[in-house]
Amino acid sequence: MSPVLKTILLLVISNTFMLTAWYLHLNVKWLDGKSFILASILSWGIAFFEYQFHIPANRIGNTIFSLAQLQIIQVGMSLLIFIPFSVFVMKTPLKWDYFVASLLIVLAAYLIFRNPIGEVING
Repeated sequence: MSPVLKTILLLVISNTFMLTAWYLHLNVKWLDGKSFILASILSWGIAFFEYQFHIPANRIGNTIFSLAQLQIIQVGMSLLIFIPFSVFVMKTPLKWDYFVASLLIVLAAYLIFRNPIGEVING
């Protein structure tokens, strides 16, 4: 598998765990009225798995992408996973803002990736 594909696949998995760790406790009924500490422990337990995918993704991706490119990929993955997560898991309505935000992320990706990888812009 190519480093590009590995990086993207690992970031998809990582972001799925990340969003679950950050937001699922808001939608878990048995946590209603429970302490913040319990929700934090649950979230940190899930986040542990996020790091098991995110760190290798960054280490592999760093061999072929610039830091800015890795960050844009990360943000794009986060948004692509957030939209279905919020609609299907958290039951929030789909808004046109999500599409506008997605277009802005695509624009950001274009701006970051339009120069050859690793090229420094002098100016």
